[in-house]
Amino acid sequence: MKVVILAGGQGTRLYEYTHSIPKPMVKIHNKPILLHIMEHFARYGHQDFYIAIGYKGKVIKNFFKKKKFEWNINLIETGKNTMTGGRLKRLEKYLKKETFFLTYGDGISNVNLNKLLSFHKKNKKIVTLTAVRPPARFGSLKIKYNSVKYFKEKSKTEENWINGGFFLMNTNIFKFVTNDKTILEKRPLEKIAKKGELAAYKHHGFWQCMDTKKDKDILNKILKTKHVKK
Repeated sequence: MKVVILAGGQGTRLYEYTHSIPKPMVKIHNKPILLHIMEHFARYGHQDFYIAIGYKGKVIKNFFKKKKFEWNINLIETGKNTMTGGRLKRLEKYLKKETFFLTYGDGISNVNLNKLLSFHKKNKKIVTLTAVRPPARFGSLKIKYNSVKYFKEKSKTEENWINGGFFLMNTNIFKFVTNDKTILEKRPLEKIAKKGELAAYKHHGFWQCMDTKKDKDILNKILKTKHVKK
């Protein structure tokens, strides 16, 4: 199954690293976080990658030119200032009429992708997201009977679950994405949630994103001590 990874953002909160490299190339335990993410998908047999690059995309291109992988890796230029929904929209022609994974290039999890896929097929929604327990600063979801009833990105209200990425989508998602300025986490997912077409797979295991240097240090410590079961 195809795996879309959004890897084109500027990562301004990690500027001490991202002034010279894109955020997905910041190293965690001696290798880019992007590679950790790809290895997780590859363990489950998903090795057909479509990486949406933008800000300092040449760094990602040069990395994969120098390294040899058995995976199918497609690096798609999606623009320096394109929003998350816009990056996905630019990949539409590569995805055709099929279900695909989508995730961000800055988060690591031990989510069981086989169980996630089975859950998506069972619920038959346009989008399934992986819901995780949050640090308090993240946005919120309200879930009832495995369906998302409320989606609000980065709300200050306290909820039990947040969007942890690791999506499954079918190509009906493109009906909700219009142009480069579309932010996936706002109008598209909010509308899909209202239509009852956004499912939530609750992941109780490990998840950690890398928004700040503190997050990077946490991830580095966890992976260095091998506390994450993959």
